[in-house]
Amino acid sequence: MKNLLAGTMAMAGILWLSACSKNEDTSGKSHLQVALTDGPGDFKAVYIDVQDVNINYTDSDDDGWQSLAGFRKGRYNLLTLVNDKDTVLADAYINTGTIKEIRLVLGDDNYVVTNDGDSILLQTPSGQSSGVKLKLNSTVSADVLYKLVLDFDVAKSIHEAGAAGKYMLKPVIRGFMQAQGGTIKGVVAPDSITTAILAINGADTVASTYTDHGNYLIKGIDAGTYALHFIPSDTTLSTMIKEGVTVSLGQVTAVDTVRLK
Repeated sequence: MKNLLAGTMAMAGILWLSACSKNEDTSGKSHLQVALTDGPGDFKAVYIDVQDVNINYTDSDDDGWQSLAGFRKGRYNLLTLVNDKDTVLADAYINTGTIKEIRLVLGDDNYVVTNDGDSILLQTPSGQSSGVKLKLNSTVSADVLYKLVLDFDVAKSIHEAGAAGKYMLKPVIRGFMQAQGGTIKGVVAPDSITTAILAINGADTVASTYTDHGNYLIKGIDAGTYALHFIPSDTTLSTMIKEGVTVSLGQVTAVDTVRLK
C-alpha cells in the first residue's frame, strides 16, 4: 500500500498543476463533445470547411442558436474519419435541458480529390449559408459527459452536377447522442485542505481528481464498481478508502461525505 500511495501522490502532484489551470465553474453543467465521423465514399479525399457548431434549446429555427465553446474551426478530410474514427469539433460545458437542434455551419472551401488526383471545388446550394440543421430532442443532465456524433454520409452527400467533372455538396448527416460512462460526485471534509481522489478498478487507476472546497467530481468513466482512494495533502490526516462505489452509464453516483481523520 505504501508503494501505491507514494506513486499516486507523485502523480497527484503533476495532475494538481494541471487542475489549477482550469478556473471555469462547471458545477451543474452538462459536458458535451461534438464529434465528426463519416461513411466512406468513392474519392481519395473529401474536405469540408467547418466554420461553427451551434445548438438550440428552442423550437424556433430562426432564434435561440448558441455557438459552442471549445469549437475547432477548420477544414476536415472526412475520409480519414471512417471505421469508427472521429474527430472532436467542440468540447463545451452547456446548460442542462433538451437540445432541440444542432447546426453545422460550413464555409465555401469544400472540395474533393478524385481517384485521378484532381482537386475539385464543391458547389453548394444557396440555402446552405444558414447551416446544416439536425433535429435532436436530446435531454442532457448535470455532471454527465455526452458525445454527440455527426455521421456525415459522403456517398449520399456528394452528387455529380450537370457538367462533367463538377460536383454538388448537399450534406446528409445523421446525429446521435451517446452518454460517455458515468459520474462520481461527493464531498470530503475538512474542506479547508486539498484531497486527491483516485478511482481504482482492480489494480488499475482509472481516473483521478482533486477536491475544490471539499467537492469533487469524476466524469466519463466506464460502468463498473470502483474503490475510491482519498489522499489528503495534509499528511497529519490518514488516507481513506471507500470500496464498492457503483457507476452506471449516463448516471451520477453520489457518494456519502468522507470525513478524514
